[in-house]
Amino acid sequence: MAKRRRVGNLLALAVLAALVERPRHPYEIAAVLRARGKDQDMPIKWGSLYTVVANLERHGLVAAVESARQGRRPERTVYRLTEAGHAELVDWTRELVAVPEREQPRFEAGLSVLGVLAPDEALDLLRQRLDRLKGQLAAQRAALAGHAREVPRIFLIEAEYDLAVREAEATWVRGLLDELTTGALPGLAEWRAWHETGAVPPEWAALAERGAEPHRDPAALAERGAEPHRDPAALAERGTEPH
Repeated sequence: MAKRRRVGNLLALAVLAALVERPRHPYEIAAVLRARGKDQDMPIKWGSLYTVVANLERHGLVAAVESARQGRRPERTVYRLTEAGHAELVDWTRELVAVPEREQPRFEAGLSVLGVLAPDEALDLLRQRLDRLKGQLAAQRAALAGHAREVPRIFLIEAEYDLAVREAEATWVRGLLDELTTGALPGLAEWRAWHETGAVPPEWAALAERGAEPHRDPAALAERGAEPHRDPAALAERGTEPH
């Protein structure tokens, strides 16, 4: 389970990592993070950078080294990583690498209510997504290959991971498209009838009436020795069979 950290914003993690090399002022930290594409690896709100740095300083994870002013520019404070900050960075990285967490991608949110769309529209939209994925994947592969000629692989592994995840998504979408196209998707006939008649299939309505526990993370349930249990109402919306 993830720890509750004194400064838990992932931008704080990026700041600590940027200070491993040498002390920097916040403006330079932002420039380094942008140049390295860190805003592609984690959600970063640049407007909160100075607040994050101040919080890190308050908790003793970074320390001010000096303040200097050049010409008419605002005064800039240079910060260094403290021993406590380095220990926090290492511990946090270990946690992120070793402990799987349930994330909530927007695509999954859309799939969870896919049943509100008619099957033919869902088919068309999924084809559009796959076409876009193909273009993005081609660009990612080319960019990664170009960087690999100049940059050690250890600094590219997050890009490799993102590429692998998106390739897996494309493979999964192809499979779903095949099921929709061939009619092999379980519950497809009922899903189609629902949109043609406006009436929820009786078996789906019965599932919703019986009620169920909310959807739970199967991994968390497995740790407790329990079986994952799905909400029939949500299943009815998606046109899938409970299992």
